[in-house]
Amino acid sequence: MANPSSNLSTAKPKSRSLITTVAIYAVLFVLLYFALRNAPFAEIWNALKNLKLWQICLILLLNAFVITCMTARWWIIVRAENPSMPFLPMVRYRLSVFGLSYFTPGPQVGGEPLQIIYLQRNHGITFARATSAVIMDKLLEFLVNFVLIGIGAWAIVKVGLISGSGIRLTLSLIGLGALLILPLAYIILLHMGIHPLAKILKPLVKKTSKATRLIVVAEQMASIFCRKHVRSMFLAIMVSFAALAGIALEYYLMVSFLGMNINAIQVFAALTAMQIAFLMPLPGGLGALEASQVFALGAFGQPASAAISLTLLMRARDTLNGGIGLLLAGRGIAK
Repeated sequence: MANPSSNLSTAKPKSRSLITTVAIYAVLFVLLYFALRNAPFAEIWNALKNLKLWQICLILLLNAFVITCMTARWWIIVRAENPSMPFLPMVRYRLSVFGLSYFTPGPQVGGEPLQIIYLQRNHGITFARATSAVIMDKLLEFLVNFVLIGIGAWAIVKVGLISGSGIRLTLSLIGLGALLILPLAYIILLHMGIHPLAKILKPLVKKTSKATRLIVVAEQMASIFCRKHVRSMFLAIMVSFAALAGIALEYYLMVSFLGMNINAIQVFAALTAMQIAFLMPLPGGLGALEASQVFALGAFGQPASAAISLTLLMRARDTLNGGIGLLLAGRGIAK
């Protein structure tokens, strides 16, 4: 004879799981609604319909290459300590992280805890080790992005996109240079066995939360990775630069397909303006992206309508990736 209390106890976890799943999808769909409700779909369509099918396919193919390279960087870092780590699931994780970061306020960050959760829950990697892998992934991402900003800053000065007194410009470039070397300096310190965050937090560790101690342990693991897996680190850096090359080529093709004629230096200047716009604490750099491209491309003699068409094309691409990412995130978290 069946035990009613046993049936009741098994029914409760199922109902809780169902409620959790519904709540997660509700939050993600609300987030997606607020992100898309003001999207200019008619204007996006007008910008897209003038493109040929092969041009759209080429842009999507390059974008897939960039996403693959970004995923490969993270995979190389994780695989150094976990050789059996599969690659394809991490592509889905990367899209989920992008969707969460893109549609929430902040400078293109926010999905990193989701990266940690995926590694811990789906692959049995410890919380501290998963955190250290994400730290290394973000460090290398910042390193390559700052290299792009450094090249772009030179391009901006070269094409005369900014002006000012020589002293003020020199001081600005010195400050920018100091900012650019921070990720590289931090990686070098980790390789030398020096833990900057631990030194700062050490006096507080006994008095603070587990989160602080987790950061200290994760930094120590990242330091071990820098010393133990030098080959993997350089391979991850090379893959990051391949992603950067893909981003630059994708931007150049978009500009060309929309009928704009600008040279390579101007491409890096306008691309840097775009990167800076994404650092603004706005979902997807909303408004800042459009303003940056109108200003930069306008300085190169391009009409505002062409710049807006370019940003609409970018919005279409990122909305597609972000929307897929949010749906994948909901599916992954609900499991």
